[in-house]
Amino acid sequence: MRCAVLGDPITHSLSPALHRAGYAAAGLTGWSYDAVRVPAGGVRGFVEALDATWRGLSVTAPLKREVLVLATEVTERARLAGAANTLVIGPEGRLADNTDLPGAVAAVRERYAGPVTSATVLGAGATAASTGLALVELGARSVTLLARSPERAAETAAVIAAHPSAPRVRVGSLALDPVVGEVVVSTVPAQAQTEDLVARCGAAAVVFEALYAPWPTPLSRSAADRALVGGLDLLVHQAALQFTMFTGLPAPLEQMRAAGEQALAERSAR
Repeated sequence: MRCAVLGDPITHSLSPALHRAGYAAAGLTGWSYDAVRVPAGGVRGFVEALDATWRGLSVTAPLKREVLVLATEVTERARLAGAANTLVIGPEGRLADNTDLPGAVAAVRERYAGPVTSATVLGAGATAASTGLALVELGARSVTLLARSPERAAETAAVIAAHPSAPRVRVGSLALDPVVGEVVVSTVPAQAQTEDLVARCGAAAVVFEALYAPWPTPLSRSAADRALVGGLDLLVHQAALQFTMFTGLPAPLEQMRAAGEQALAERSAR
């Protein structure tokens, strides 16, 4: 059976290392997992050309919203997020799901057992939407989105506000506004993490850095005395859910995590 991760760019992806390690640990010798560059607008052509040997796709930027329309069934969490990072392919059709949302919940709870009543998300793209929803699932009654262009954050704000628990969502300026709540999630590039922004994140009990490369980021370096959730944590937990959806088997989480850590270490040594 064949699986792959799609996106553009895609050469940086750790997903092949994680999934291949999972296949090896589970003894799935007939399974393969590759990284395929598919630019915006190209996912329909790619998916519709697949044959019966394909079982699943991981989907990353800029395709997470585009892939939804290709599914014959969409899970409630993918519908809620307005984006899918997973497409399960079978004879009965294509199932679109979003494992970023439960993966983010699991990643936070692995590092932090305290309350989440409010939180701030830096950025306003698809990852901001799914992690914002995860914060609501963890108990946040209010979520603040800080964006470089606040006027572009309306769609993400609407996605989070549509959660059945009806959280309050406020949009502010990444350059100016305060960071509030127990958790701060960064979905912005490392170069956008200015000294001032990092300082404004100093009161959060949990720093959730959605990036895994480059590592460490300015924000992650500031979290030495606080709970730190990294992009690899998120990647491993969402990939483990995908692994089970694709194969029907429990995910070998620790072997997948170890493969991700090794791949990152090899990159940093180059």
